[in-house]
Amino acid sequence: MTDHQHIVSSFDRDLEAIQAQIMKMGGMVERAISDAARSLETRDDELAEEVRNRDRAIDALEEQINEEAARLLALRAPTANDLRLVLTVIKISASLERIGDYAKNIAKRTSVLSSMAPVNGSPAALRRMAREVEEMLKDVLDAYIQRDADLAHEVINRDEDVDQMYNAIFREFLTFMMEDPRNITPCMHLHFIAKNIERMGDLVTSVAEQVIYLVTGKMPDEPRPKADKTSTDPSIAPS
Repeated sequence: MTDHQHIVSSFDRDLEAIQAQIMKMGGMVERAISDAARSLETRDDELAEEVRNRDRAIDALEEQINEEAARLLALRAPTANDLRLVLTVIKISASLERIGDYAKNIAKRTSVLSSMAPVNGSPAALRRMAREVEEMLKDVLDAYIQRDADLAHEVINRDEDVDQMYNAIFREFLTFMMEDPRNITPCMHLHFIAKNIERMGDLVTSVAEQVIYLVTGKMPDEPRPKADKTSTDPSIAPS
């Protein structure tokens, strides 16, 4: 093997390793979403604490990925395609880390809500919404590995479903609060959780856009479909 072939082979191994780290991080974030939503629905404070504690490992893995990516950029002279891959990895890891933060935030509110009276099946609705985001994340990671831009586009389109679920939950919370003032405090916490899940969906679409960029060399031209009307609908916007 020539020196050039050895360098190329070593670079390819480094790229494979960093992509394996992205998939590991993605799996950890999927679990964080699932466990955070389950801890909320079942009022499981121990599971919520686990989610909060495991977030440190997600943060550490993002830092490790960034360091490895920076090393590759500094020590190698990547081709345009390889450079695109390294830059995509950095952006995807940042989105995954933020999704993990939102899961941790949900887990933080679980312990607060467990001391309050439950609000009419809302945790179950939130868990369904979280499950949709979790499935989107699973699919976008598959799209990343398979370099499947079509699947990434499908994930982007599904974010509209998450927004619609958020809108329905938001209106439900308003109804509960108007019916009984005792619901105001728990509904405010639950609304923050719903908003965190909606933002998770936005971050998954950001990952999908990076996959499309990786495959095609271009970011999607069309604007993201957004169905979150809570900030613009005059019937529910604050006066």
